[in-house]
Amino acid sequence: MSTVAAPGTVNLSRRVVIVSGATGGGIGTWTTRLVASAGATVIAVSRSKEKLDQHIQPLVAEGLPIVPVAADASTDEGIAAVLDQARRADGDLYGLVNVAGGAAPSTWMPATRVSREDWRALFTQNLETMFFMSQAVAAELRAQGRPGSIVSISSISGMNTAPFHIAYGTAKAALVAATRTMAVELATDGIRVNAIAPGVTETPASGAYVDEDPERDRRAIAMGRRGRPEEQAGAILFLLSDLSSYVTGQTLLVDGGLNLKWTHMGADHTSLFLKDENFRAAITH
Repeated sequence: MSTVAAPGTVNLSRRVVIVSGATGGGIGTWTTRLVASAGATVIAVSRSKEKLDQHIQPLVAEGLPIVPVAADASTDEGIAAVLDQARRADGDLYGLVNVAGGAAPSTWMPATRVSREDWRALFTQNLETMFFMSQAVAAELRAQGRPGSIVSISSISGMNTAPFHIAYGTAKAALVAATRTMAVELATDGIRVNAIAPGVTETPASGAYVDEDPERDRRAIAMGRRGRPEEQAGAILFLLSDLSSYVTGQTLLVDGGLNLKWTHMGADHTSLFLKDENFRAAITH
């Protein structure tokens, strides 16, 4: 895995940043590393203690200022536990990164087959968790009279169409709308609210349905390759930091130009990135 050093002009010392969804070895883990490397005390949140031990404890062992917290950010109790840890951490609460979300391969299907249960589960996972965690952090910052920065992860699927993944794409589009509205409401408090929209990124989670095909990547993506999780984390660090002090309400596409060459759909309107033909057939019928 390649490394990306935090830019010397980014200094988050004495600031506490919560990363919700810090484990998995992808964007959340890399965000935790980069933000801690920039000097912040990171509250690294995951529902799974095992994943915290696997992905976060090695960063702690390196001496990075990270506090692992096992909590479910989709519940009020989990959010309260995270904020309690943030209050006790070394420094002042400043930032939140909402990484928690995603969708299992089983959630891909035609719009005509999506059940209420499917819809609600994906909205809880990708929108509700982001909103109520952001709400709690914003309220805490307001109560302390402190500025801050909130960054959430949308998706290219929320910026364009998402065939056979309508609930996920719609939830990610709603996240963009929530980001814009919260940015307006919180602007006079000095709290900035932004998002990034990753394109196809090489993470452990994406490996469940995206295979290695450099030629396809060259055809589909303007930069000719898929993104790396540390590149998404770099964009998040920018939006957290004072380098983006006059940026709010924005969703930054971090996709290597995939949206500029929206040609990754085949004749059946499924993504060329889907590696399993049986899976392709299953989601379209």
